[in-house]
Amino acid sequence: QVQLVESGGGLVQAGGSLRLSCAASRSIFSINAMGWYRQAPGKQRELVATITNGGSTNYADSVKGRFTISRDNAKNTVYLQMNSLKPEDTAVYYCNAGLVPVGLPFIPTSWGQGTQVTVSP
Repeated sequence: QVQLVESGGGLVQAGGSLRLSCAASRSIFSINAMGWYRQAPGKQRELVATITNGGSTNYADSVKGRFTISRDNAKNTVYLQMNSLKPEDTAVYYCNAGLVPVGLPFIPTSWGQGTQVTVSP
């Protein structure tokens, strides 16, 4: 099982940007898919973005056009670039390793500890 460590969270004003990083304990080259979930207080966990080892990406409607997920297999790291941040993006963001079976949604199998993102009005 891969260990995941997120970083890059913090406090930012609305309209600002943050880049989250997720460092894996081993090569992610063979991991089928990586993703980011988030959970805001009192709300259900939400899948934000995924990227397969082939480079295919998928985004929640709420972040399309603002967030970009990418992976650097050489550095065993996944990134989430977040632009035009809104107060409703405030949440704990979790990095995941998992898989995307054909015709099915992302299935996370490993979780990081999370990093807090707070967007002020």
